[in-house]
Amino acid sequence: MYITFTDQQYLWWLLSIPVLIITHFAFLRYTRRKAIKFANFQALKRVSEQKIVTKNYLLLLIRIVIIISLVLAISGSTFWYHGKTNNMDVVIAIDTSSSMTAQDITPTRLEAAKDRAKAFVNDLSSDSHIGIVSFSGAAFIERLLSKDKMQVKQSITDLDYMHTGGTDIPGAIVTSSNLLLNSKKGKTIVLMTDGSNTAGYFTRDPIGQAINYAKQNSVTIYTIGLGSNSAPIGYLPEYYNISSVFDEGSLKRIANETGGTYYFASDAGTLKNAYASILERSQESDIGVDLSVGLLIICLSLLFLEWGLANTRFRSIP
Repeated sequence: MYITFTDQQYLWWLLSIPVLIITHFAFLRYTRRKAIKFANFQALKRVSEQKIVTKNYLLLLIRIVIIISLVLAISGSTFWYHGKTNNMDVVIAIDTSSSMTAQDITPTRLEAAKDRAKAFVNDLSSDSHIGIVSFSGAAFIERLLSKDKMQVKQSITDLDYMHTGGTDIPGAIVTSSNLLLNSKKGKTIVLMTDGSNTAGYFTRDPIGQAINYAKQNSVTIYTIGLGSNSAPIGYLPEYYNISSVFDEGSLKRIANETGGTYYFASDAGTLKNAYASILERSQESDIGVDLSVGLLIICLSLLFLEWGLANTRFRSIP
């Protein structure tokens, strides 16, 4: 369980709490000095058997809670907990590099991935929003989050091999996470690739940076390594004897650090099983609850309470 904030800059207003405490006791001291000027102050105190000037700790506490509630509300507070849900948003990120033309998974890796992705879309809840991202040397949004399964499946069908070189796995993670930023449901990415990350090496540990970005936005990533390590690169003749090898270690790291699972799919059967497992496991994810409205209700309720107490029980001596 944890809390995230949409507009963290407003949290600086919490520094006003020490100012409130200081001014509270400063004005209390001033009020006490004013009360002592009355000649009958001690007599009034004995007759009433009460403190004529109270320290108003309850009012101070209420005002502190009001400030905290207001600041947290305008900061866009969201409470996250891990639980079961049938209501999640999903982005399917599919590697469309030329190596996906390899035929060790019939008819090709890409066509098998597309077929299984469409079957996965069919099995998702009707309330799920689904987005599609393709990637090779760069990542591209093929479909924004949508509940229209026909359009989503058409976007998957339209995927084709890209001629740009490389496999930008970090870019695929960041792009997919961006599609899920405004989601208050379970956030899930299913990432399929048959290659190692070959992009983003101008920064230190690009995979790690992408993982941290996903974690900061409460995104769970399931990774699927496609193809056999001994299969030739799809766009090269077999006699070149150059194999298409994906970085299993990176895919495991991505899944493990974001709360997902890594799957190795060497054929159509294991690919189908991977998606079935993802569908089952993804029913458990981080679920967000927007706290802003509740905090504003608390703030307004305490304002009325504070006003009532200030004009009755804690009313100052005129």
